[in-house]
Amino acid sequence: MKCKIEYCKSLLTKVTWLPPLLARITVGVVFIESGWGKLHNLERVIGYFSELGIPFPTIQAPMVAAIEFGAGIFLLIGITTRLVTAPLIAIMAVAIVTAKAADITTVTDIFAISEFLYIILLLWLAVNGPGKISLDHYIFKKWRP
Repeated sequence: MKCKIEYCKSLLTKVTWLPPLLARITVGVVFIESGWGKLHNLERVIGYFSELGIPFPTIQAPMVAAIEFGAGIFLLIGITTRLVTAPLIAIMAVAIVTAKAADITTVTDIFAISEFLYIILLLWLAVNGPGKISLDHYIFKKWRP
């Protein structure tokens, strides 16, 4: 039995690069697609932000679109990963408070909202970093102990 446990531990340590890579790809693609869609439909997004009562929608809509698109690309390739998670978390928090608030009637409802799950993945990436398969890893390799 001990042999199997040691083998599993050994196998798992060999794939520690996989979870951060999958998290970055998943969240990165979602934000690239979302940002791209917003950038190509700014008038509609401005109107939607106005309906939600978001202040300065003509400024906020293009800013959110650009952040989502750019940060999504950065997440996908793993550059400045920890840095770009902060504005994306803020955008998702605002989305929950404005666009998704009506969907939340009980505490457990928040776990069914995709924006909340993105926040959790982004927090995980902020704390644990982008992983070995990332530009951050290769660029900052010389500064690691």
